[in-house]
Amino acid sequence: MESKRLLRSRLVAARATRPVADIAAAGVALAEHAVRAWSAAGTVAAYAATGTEPPTRPTLDRLRALGVAVLLPVVVDTGLRWAPYDGWEQLMPGPFGLLQPSEPMLPVDVLPSVGVVAVPALAVDRQGHRLGRGGGYFDRALAGVASSSVVAVVFDDEVLDEVPVEEHDRGVGAALTPSGLRRLPTG
Repeated sequence: MESKRLLRSRLVAARATRPVADIAAAGVALAEHAVRAWSAAGTVAAYAATGTEPPTRPTLDRLRALGVAVLLPVVVDTGLRWAPYDGWEQLMPGPFGLLQPSEPMLPVDVLPSVGVVAVPALAVDRQGHRLGRGGGYFDRALAGVASSSVVAVVFDDEVLDEVPVEEHDRGVGAALTPSGLRRLPTG
């Protein structure tokens, strides 16, 4: 199996060649599926996608407009804290080029009580293993969160047969792609 480093490099390069129009269309499709699946969730933790990641802004804005509480991560030292999403224009640049809310921070143990946790990924496999960017922030944040409530957000071609897995990697229960929400065995 391809190493994590090589697979990450290949996936990042593939994202860099994806047409801007395709990325924008993916954001609209992701929002349609997310709203259909999560509009009754009460609270959804997600993230503000940047660059060539599958766009999350349409999802965040539509969920918020429906009255769903949306939480976004804030990088604090080597971990993540969570704060309410109050609109894209309110986000501030954070470490690693991430966009994040500035205040108010919620208690550190808020994530296990959230109905859906949508996380970034470069790929996910059909067994529910997620390949992130390698910093471990989301893996650490997901400790104590049921894998069944965690959803990796990826493009359709990033759902792979297999990704490299290490002991610290947290599994996901679904993949949200532009073609739909796909349930996975919780790896």
